[in-house]
Parts: sequence; structure tokens; C-alpha cells
Amino acid sequence: GRGVVNPLRTLRDARAALSSGEATPAMLLELAGARNRSLDDGDRPVHAFLSTVDPRERTADSPPSAGGVLDGIPVGVKDNICTSNLPTSCGSRILEGYRSPFAATAVRRLEAAGASIFGKTNCDEFAMGSSTENSGYGPTRNPIDRARVPGGSSGGSAAAVSAGVVPVALGSSTGGSVRQPASFCGVVGLKPTYGRVSRYGLVAFASSLDQIGILSRTVADAAVVLETISGFDRFDATCQDRPVPRATSIDGLSLAETTIGVPSEYLGEGLDPRIGALVERTLTEAARAGAQVREVSLPMTAAAIPCYYVIAPAEASSNLARFDGVRYGHRVEAAELTEMYERTRAEGFGAEVQRRILLGTYVLSAGYYEAYYLRAHEIRLAIAADFERVFADGVDALFAPTTPSSAFELGEKIGDPYDMYLADVYTVSANLAGIPAISLPIGEVNGLPVGGQLMGPAWEEERMLGIAARLEEIVAYAHPLDERRE
Repeated sequence: GRGVVNPLRTLRDARAALSSGEATPAMLLELAGARNRSLDDGDRPVHAFLSTVDPRERTADSPPSAGGVLDGIPVGVKDNICTSNLPTSCGSRILEGYRSPFAATAVRRLEAAGASIFGKTNCDEFAMGSSTENSGYGPTRNPIDRARVPGGSSGGSAAAVSAGVVPVALGSSTGGSVRQPASFCGVVGLKPTYGRVSRYGLVAFASSLDQIGILSRTVADAAVVLETISGFDRFDATCQDRPVPRATSIDGLSLAETTIGVPSEYLGEGLDPRIGALVERTLTEAARAGAQVREVSLPMTAAAIPCYYVIAPAEASSNLARFDGVRYGHRVEAAELTEMYERTRAEGFGAEVQRRILLGTYVLSAGYYEAYYLRAHEIRLAIAADFERVFADGVDALFAPTTPSSAFELGEKIGDPYDMYLADVYTVSANLAGIPAISLPIGEVNGLPVGGQLMGPAWEEERMLGIAARLEEIVAYAHPLDERRE
């Protein structure tokens, strides 16, 4: 039979259950807890969350805030985003049990809109990874196929939304860490323009690339959360004072008014041809609905991965210097200060974090700074110029695959870092250029979801989300875990 539709599937479902009286905020928190526990029963736990609230400690049935758009709705928050009610470990043993004295601006804005922070989601340590296998607390499994990864680094947030534990969750994106897991888990993943959402309270990995992003089941839900968490914040010097994108603005857009560019560099060698076929099918339907579809070229695309893996580790080596055992987190007792630093960091950081710190320190060292780091910044400017040229030529958004493959098996790539890095080959360019991008499910390959990615000009989230909403209607993807499909 069909079974009961899960009220935590989307914001619309949750609101309907609350407004009809079928559920109270406390009941939704209890349901989220029950669903999460059921996912973690057995020998192959999904392990989407590292910590969750105890609903009995909440006065969740007290009157909702002030008509907030997220009143009474449980949300997930990636564990590298500070909360005041739950630990913030960044998926690392070096911060085990650490509690932030403040909450991130994005979290405070969610709570001001009435949301309940249900739990902190598992992630690759300090957001470094593409599979959530680098978590210091064990991997997250893809709820659609538990032998496979959910993607990363926001794999816990993607898995939680995919499995219907929470309707929306915050993630973070440095090189694709929201869109890539969204593709693997059959959900929507939104990365805004750099500077749109405050980074205050997001633990830094690579400051010029990091952003808070959103995972949800629908484009409309992502738009609601984007409107809620966007806006100027005096605590973040990179946050811009721009008009906030309105969620309602995505409804009126027609594809007949749009030009969609297809970058030829994203459809070549390395792409699973079955994913290429799904991209082509989506574009054919968009053209049928009135969109102008045309091929474009982004010639610097091939340089994106090497450019990213110079800039991101360089910034990481600087940002992670603060985790030294002196101020907070894990400390190894030692007779001598330097020994304490070394042993604390050797014990506290996992292999991938150590690898990136070493690489970043190397490219910033005397004699290599100009050859690697400054050169990577020149290439970054050329990548951004590619996008600016295409958008100036009348293209409203670019459409491409989100990932070159569907979800791979746990353990399949963990021994080959370069192969793992290539999982982000189609996503890093948008981070390097600072432009908004969104992944939405466009079909399945062997029962595993795959995503298509829209990228838009900086600060034009409203148009990009409007196009995404029309593509979502055209594709009409049915999620494999939905009760409606049972």
C-alpha cells in the first residue's frame, strides 16, 4: 500500500501537517528522531547525524515565534556550522565534544523564522572530502543504497533530507560539497553567490571559497531557506549588502523567456554517457517548453581542479593552524610545547586533513608561492572571466551534469585521492568564480539518482531558481525512498 505520506518530506508537507492539527512541533521533532533511529538500526547505519536534540528538553509545543516561515519545522545543520545547543566537531576528533559559545548567523536566522535545530549532520573532517568517508566518527551511507557513499562533504545533510528525517538542512560548499551529495542522494542542493549568506559561524576551510548552502527535496524549499538566511551581516566582512532573493519570485518565470547555455567542456571524456543522455533529455524538454538552448565554451574548465587544489589547501593550512591544543579542542599532554603541538595535531587530524595542510604549506612556502599560489589565482580570474563572457552574451543560466558518475561504493576511491578529487570536476568552477549554482535530480542510472546543475550570474539567484523550478516540473523526478512509490 501507499502508507502515510511523511510530513517531514518537504516544507509544504510539514506546514500542512501543522496547520491541519495532524502534528505539533513536538510531534515533528519526535518523528524526526524516530526516523533517524530507524536509519541507524542494523549493521549498515546511515549515520546522517553526529548529535541530535532530545525533544523532551524542548518546549516545542509553546506558541510558534511570530508567524515565522519555518515555525515548528525541524532542520539539520552540518557539523562545521556553529550552534549553541549542540556540539560543533567539524567531523574531527580534534574538536570532539566542543561547544561553540555562539551560533552562526545562518542558524540564528533559521531559529528566528521558527525552525528547530534537530541535529548536527556528519561531514568529511573540516569539510575536506567528496564522500563523507573522511569523518573522524565513521562514514555516512547513502540511504538509497547503503553500500554507496552519499557524496561529500555535506553527505550527512544530503542523506538526512533524502531519507526524510528533516525537510531541509544546511551544508557548506567549498568546491561542490552541497551539489555533489545532492546529486548522489536525489535531492536539491543550492550554493548561493559568494557573499550572499554570512559565513559567520561557519568554521573556515578555505575562506575565499567556503559558503553555506542548502539541501532540500524541492527547489521551492531551497528558495524559502535562502530567503531566510540571506542578507547583510556586520560580523562577516565578505557578506554583501544586497537585496534578499524572494522565494515567491521563482513562480512566475517561463522557460520561453530564457536562454540556457550548455558548456561543451562538461560533456566530454570522463562523463558517464548515461548521465550525458539524461542531461540531453532534460535540455530537449526545456527547448520544447520554449527555452533557447545553445552550446557555449568555457575553455578554462580543465584548469579548475588543479587550480582549486592549490588555493583550497593553501587557505586550509592557514585556517587550521589555530587547532593546536592550546585554546580549544583535543590536547595531548607533553613535556615540551612543540611536542604538544605536533602530537595534538597528529592525533586530532585525519589523513586527508593532514595531506591538505602539507600540500597547502608547500605551495605557500618561499620559492613556490609565485609558482603555484599566485599562478592559481591568475587561473581563477580566467575561469571567472569565462563565465562573465558567456553571461554577457545573453545566456541566462548554464546547464551541465553535476557529477561525472552516480554514487560510488564505500571504499572504492578512498585509496586514490586524485580519483576522489575528480568527483568535483563539474562543481569547483562555480566556487572559484563565486557564482550561484544548484543541482536538481534529473533521473537515475541503475536505480541511483543523478543531478543536473544550473549555474547563473552572480547575484541572480531568483532567475536561476525560477529556471530550476521549471526544469524540476519537466523532469518530475520520483524519489526512490518516497512512501508514495511503495
